[in-house]
Amino acid sequence: QLQASGGGLVHAGGSLRLSCAASGFSFDHYDIGWFRQAPGKEREGVSSIKGSDGNTYYIQSMKGRFTISRDKAKSTVYLQMNNLKPEDTAVYYCATARVYYSGSYRDFTLYDYWGQGTQVTVSS
Repeated sequence: QLQASGGGLVHAGGSLRLSCAASGFSFDHYDIGWFRQAPGKEREGVSSIKGSDGNTYYIQSMKGRFTISRDKAKSTVYLQMNNLKPEDTAVYYCATARVYYSGSYRDFTLYDYWGQGTQVTVSS
């Protein structure tokens, strides 16, 4: 089970930290990704973290602003979002994927178990 939280309303330039609390599986065997879906747009992968060693991946437009991390003791993955822009407004989801091969955490099409989303709204 996945439970995303931490969304809210912020002004442009502000920050939010999203949390994805996981239960029922081992972080070592599953990759976890953050996705978002803006109104009228398709869902897109934003960032992911590799289950076995914690390596991270970001889509190019997120590098430098977003940071994914995890606390294995708390079974929680975080997405720290800084310098938020109005175009970051979306519902953010976390999802898991089994580890298929070493680099599969970067393949957003493999994520198939989803938590409910959390709304992030950035005002200009």
